Amino acid sequence: MSKYQLLAEIEKCRKEMVALSDTHELTSKEIISQSEQLDKLINDYQQFAQ
Repeated sequence: MSKYQLLAEIEKCRKEMVALSDTHELTSKEIISQSEQLDKLINDYQQFAQ
């Protein structure tokens, strides 16, 4: 996956998490799972920067 594809995936995941927060508690399994997925994508992106 390229750096730009990762950025697009990060933005998509972030938007999905924000949308989920409209209907779920911030401590719900769904939000936590989405947050973990976003964290992984961000970590992958940071690997490109090194």
